[in-house]
Amino acid sequence: MTTIELLPVIDAAACCAPLTRETIPAEQASSLAHSLKALADPTRLRLISIVAASEGQEACVCDLTEPVGLSQPTVSHHLKILVDAGYLTRSKRGTWSYYRLVPGSLDAVAGLLVTA
Repeated sequence: MTTIELLPVIDAAACCAPLTRETIPAEQASSLAHSLKALADPTRLRLISIVAASEGQEACVCDLTEPVGLSQPTVSHHLKILVDAGYLTRSKRGTWSYYRLVPGSLDAVAGLLVTA
């Protein structure tokens, strides 16, 4: 005769790990998703990086076209998306536009990556 070994019954509530910190509310998740979409493009990530690495965290649009290898209108389109998402500000000086990183604008994104 074959014997069948029975496994112990596990409480269903015990299988799920409890949350260890607050989760983000739905409204904040929606807002953050919109902001992340603005960063979810290689060109825009490069533009943010170039502006952040520039003196005073500010760069002229004329200095941003050559490093990314795109035309000025295309770069301006990407910069507008970053401005609308709140990562950059734009100021006009004569015929040129200058873009500056908004202090703290990347904090919410960085906060997602922190595990502590």
